[in-house]
Amino acid sequence: MLTRRTVLASPLALAAAPNNGPQAISLAAWSFSGSFFQGKWKLLELPGILRQKLQIDALEHVNQFFENPTLDYLKKLKQACSDSGVRSTILMVDREGSTAAPDAAERKLSQIAHRKWIDAAHYLGCISVRVNVYGGAADWKQDTSLVDRAAESMHAILDYAKGSNLNLIVENHGGASSDPAVLTALVKKVNHPQFGLLCDLGNWNKGDDRYANVRQTLPFARGLSVKGTWGDALDPAFDCEKLVRTAVDGKYSGYWGIEVTPRRAEGVKRSADEQFEAEVQHVLGAKAIVERAVLRKS
Repeated sequence: MLTRRTVLASPLALAAAPNNGPQAISLAAWSFSGSFFQGKWKLLELPGILRQKLQIDALEHVNQFFENPTLDYLKKLKQACSDSGVRSTILMVDREGSTAAPDAAERKLSQIAHRKWIDAAHYLGCISVRVNVYGGAADWKQDTSLVDRAAESMHAILDYAKGSNLNLIVENHGGASSDPAVLTALVKKVNHPQFGLLCDLGNWNKGDDRYANVRQTLPFARGLSVKGTWGDALDPAFDCEKLVRTAVDGKYSGYWGIEVTPRRAEGVKRSADEQFEAEVQHVLGAKAIVERAVLRKS
């Protein structure tokens, strides 16, 4: 039977494999979110920016940056990546409902809303699709069915993705999803070979020990987001190089996705061009840390 997924299938997409390969650097598109929302660039231009400005050859997409996920648009995006020699690794999905909502109908809507992004990621040749776990009580520690509800949604999305060889990964992205106990319980509950975590080195709840949380969740990671501080802005509780080395010590292997955004001093405004250049320099700073700590480049 011909389905939308078979229409979108391609040799590159079918070759996608779990994220357990050699150490490499990727760029999370969100690193350039400030200049994107100021109208500096469009997604079809981003692969060229990676190559020309950053010398990075792997891209983590953000669904909010897609102008329209039609097949024609995806063809153009895939060609833009090919022209620049850039591999698509992750498609990060936001604003598609609450996968852990208490209401079953609301969860179903969210599950269905994710399908188009599974198709898009498959066509682009991504390794993984990142989803969020949102919904439920504000005090998630009292929400006894949270993990069960989230697991139901993860299974539904995984069932739709069957045959694509895509990983489905959940990021620590605030609230319950930034609680290591919830994340580890969810991985064990889902218990699926294509399911795991996107370990974000920085997105932990206020007051948490980032280093301890990384160590706890890293064994389940199928992707990693590099964050932190360095140089004059160094915060010992959020030290980028220390966090990266913590992940190295934890035997993480695969793409190290740089997801950093430059901070602005309060009251300071930047033009789109100024914001873009600040983002380029900030990404290059994080890249140098990964090259030194992971790739052993001097």
